[in-house]
Amino acid sequence: MSQTDAAALTVLVVDDDPDVLGSLRFSLEVEGYRVRTYADGEAILSDMALPNVGCLVVDFHIPGDDGLSVIDRLRARQVEMPAILITSTPTAAVIRRASAAGVPIVEKPLLGSSLSDGIRQAFADDV
Repeated sequence: MSQTDAAALTVLVVDDDPDVLGSLRFSLEVEGYRVRTYADGEAILSDMALPNVGCLVVDFHIPGDDGLSVIDRLRARQVEMPAILITSTPTAAVIRRASAAGVPIVEKPLLGSSLSDGIRQAFADDV
């Protein structure tokens, strides 16, 4: 995907750590994506102007509902964009829940290109 193609795509990032949000915003914008950030699940759930096309990147450990519950609530609202769960050392239960929901997991720390590769794959699969 070229940067021109990526510029038409939005990545929505939910994480309660401002340093993670800033870092992900920077790196994804460098790749050419539009990025919208949210500090918790309620922030994204209260956004009534979500794009029709995009990719969710949601931390599992956020205040309130966990990341998978936030994804479930968005899907209940017909927000069907692909999602990626980011977390450190996921438990077997989290892995099962994510798998059942069709949500891939990228483990923190986010080293290398695993998240970028996952986002590109999510957009490719969603076409």
